[in-house]
Amino acid sequence: MANVAPVQTMADLDTLDEAQIVEGHLSAERGDPEPGPNRGCSFWHGWRNRMMDLGAMEHDEASRNLAREFVAAHKDGKRVKLEDQR
Repeated sequence: MANVAPVQTMADLDTLDEAQIVEGHLSAERGDPEPGPNRGCSFWHGWRNRMMDLGAMEHDEASRNLAREFVAAHKDGKRVKLEDQR
């Protein structure tokens, strides 16, 4: 779904539907092709993220940005708001 912008921030991730992310993740594990326009951003994010984890796609700047924010936001195993870290 080339017209979907990759998730780059925790704020963006928080707007997505978790169940649809999981569905996309499972779709990628089955080896399904890139989702079409009948799937939403949440599904596409899950599919894309899992494809990168599987090594079928290279991690790009958007995924690296999200990973950095995710790690920073989950200090000591619990979520910390980014604005609280500043």
